[in-house]
Amino acid sequence: PAVSRAQMPGFLSIDCGGAANYTDARGLRWTSDAGLIATGTPISTPNTSSTDTQYATLRAFPSDGAKHCYALPVATRARYLLRATFLYAGFDGDDAFPEFDLYLGATRWSPVVVYDGARLVTREAVVLAQSSTVSVCLSNATTGRPFISTLELRPLNGSLYRTDAEARAFLALAARINFGAPSPDPVRYPDDPYDRIWESDMVRRANYLVDAAPGTVNVSTDKPVFVATSERPPEKVMQTAVVGTLGELTYRLNLNGFPGDGWAFSYFAEIEESVVPETRKFKLFIPGLPDVSKATVDVGENAPGKLRLYQPGYYNVSLPFVLSFAFRKTNDSSRGPILNAFEIYKYVEIEPGSPDALAMASLASRYTSLGDWANEGGDPCWPSPWSWVRCSSEPQLRVVSINLSGKNLTGGVPPELVALSFLAEIRLDDNMLTGPIPDLAASSNLSIIHFENNQLTGSVPSYLSSLPKLTELYLQNNKLSGYIPKALKSRGIIFNYAGNMDLKRQGIKRSTTW
Repeated sequence: PAVSRAQMPGFLSIDCGGAANYTDARGLRWTSDAGLIATGTPISTPNTSSTDTQYATLRAFPSDGAKHCYALPVATRARYLLRATFLYAGFDGDDAFPEFDLYLGATRWSPVVVYDGARLVTREAVVLAQSSTVSVCLSNATTGRPFISTLELRPLNGSLYRTDAEARAFLALAARINFGAPSPDPVRYPDDPYDRIWESDMVRRANYLVDAAPGTVNVSTDKPVFVATSERPPEKVMQTAVVGTLGELTYRLNLNGFPGDGWAFSYFAEIEESVVPETRKFKLFIPGLPDVSKATVDVGENAPGKLRLYQPGYYNVSLPFVLSFAFRKTNDSSRGPILNAFEIYKYVEIEPGSPDALAMASLASRYTSLGDWANEGGDPCWPSPWSWVRCSSEPQLRVVSINLSGKNLTGGVPPELVALSFLAEIRLDDNMLTGPIPDLAASSNLSIIHFENNQLTGSVPSYLSSLPKLTELYLQNNKLSGYIPKALKSRGIIFNYAGNMDLKRQGIKRSTTW
């Protein structure tokens, strides 16, 4: 690895399943996930060839249909590179490789499909934080058990990867390739201060950079290259390239997550020395996509000059799953095309999830010390609901039932309930709640309310008699006082208020149930 140094501010590196915190050879500080997630089992990975400490363990989860989420702290409206990695290494001894889904909040980020137990699966995204946390969730196992090896969060300064669509879609990485690399090793931090991983074009695997044109050669320089453009690729990447000495560069590769609309940029710099003036002009060709070909690239003129970065590309382009492309020199060019690096991302439309998500997150945050149930994270309804919640799905994902019976809740009845207007059932019985019954009149679907066996005070609110669907109202064994609204008598509901010694029925001999 490159020479170690102190990591950049804001970096978060989580060793999933790891037992201790440590600093690796790159200077990156790794944190155990022990206090960051309430579910799953830490497992030591057998038979792994990786020498990186973070891949000696993983965290595995049951195939129970639930989702399992990490909530990562972020700064609202800041842009981040988010990376999740998965090294299976046969941890469960199963004959079937795992297959499950990775979610970013309520949005399906990507499937995670293991084809080779020894190969690292990596998923990266560029996201604009919409709140103070980003939830990364695993769910929907088709085979095997969901698992994760690492989670990494890297702040992106300035305008890096800014798009007009970032409030409604994030960028999922399909390819980030360093051409002309001297070895199969990737380039990353500290050579890239943002810790992007630039995969070497020397890596050999199926459908990755095949069909290279004859006459493709590597070139390099040890001279500084000016890289201060929009995305600031690292100088080390720009110091190598491939050149089509016979007039063209051709490649074919599969793009994870495509077909779809994407963000695609190439990085060029003239790094070859020449004793006589020469030109390097070429054009891009993609079969079946004639509109994608842009104006002629003249590296020396566009940069301008040698050892300077030129970054042409598309902020929104439709690309296929199998991408074949060629750079071909023009007739008036004395040299063949050059390519130092490129990146391709797919736009993933952000699913809004439940409109009740913010209120539910606030409610759960009151009780994080009381148990795993308050730390499940992600959207309360999607792709699966929290263990104590039921949701409807049509026409929107809405919370319709909350069951927090016997959870040792203290303080007042959570005020967030008032904002949950689609609630049909509330069970807060057998806790230590105090204060008055809140105004739930906006929840016109309420049919079952269980507040019994608490320490609630104040009167029985008159709005309860106006809830059109109310069938059960359990208020027994509290400290309620005053008179019971007369209208409740005629409703024919199951109503229990025993044990409230100061609660009375107006003009009627006291009883405890209706």
